[in-house]
Amino acid sequence: MNTSTRSTGRTTWVAVRAMALFTVLLGIVYTITITGIAQLAFPAQANGSIIRDGGSQVVGSALIGQSFADDDGVPLPEYFQPRPSAAGDVYDAGASSGSNYGPENPDLIAAIEDRRAQVAEFNDVPADQVPPDAVTASSSGLDPHISPEYATIQVARVAAARNLPIETVRDLLASHTQGHELGYLGEPRVNVLELNLALDELER
Repeated sequence: MNTSTRSTGRTTWVAVRAMALFTVLLGIVYTITITGIAQLAFPAQANGSIIRDGGSQVVGSALIGQSFADDDGVPLPEYFQPRPSAAGDVYDAGASSGSNYGPENPDLIAAIEDRRAQVAEFNDVPADQVPPDAVTASSSGLDPHISPEYATIQVARVAAARNLPIETVRDLLASHTQGHELGYLGEPRVNVLELNLALDELER
């Protein structure tokens, strides 16, 4: 065996051992360590921010929106409605996307006007009171939040559908409105699934 062959063999053996070592360290030890830290420090987030109902049944995630409509896609009046989704009518996480339409696209403009008219009629409010997030989808199509303004125009309709005092529903909305992160980041928002679950709990 010549020197070149021996050198190649040694180099190959060193490379194989290095690959095996780093596979164990980075592929197994690191993964287990980070997973363990996440489970100890942030168990809810590490497990998908799962939301359960009063019976401890998993009903969704705080990070993914879902539809509150009947089998025909008709919005249920007793529930707060989410913003539109470009990921299908059922908020299909496998189809997460935006429409990619520009602000001057005629199809987008027509869709917005149609949604504005539907939202206004459904909630019995003037069209000029319908906020932007009620007629536009998020970039992911899976946004679980709506603005307090959009939630507010739905209060009377939800209260009537559930035969509840408007003040009861309004107070529930206020208690489920999240403010700015760290006092200044982001915008106030309402998690639709959490709010609707709280509504259901009122009638248990």
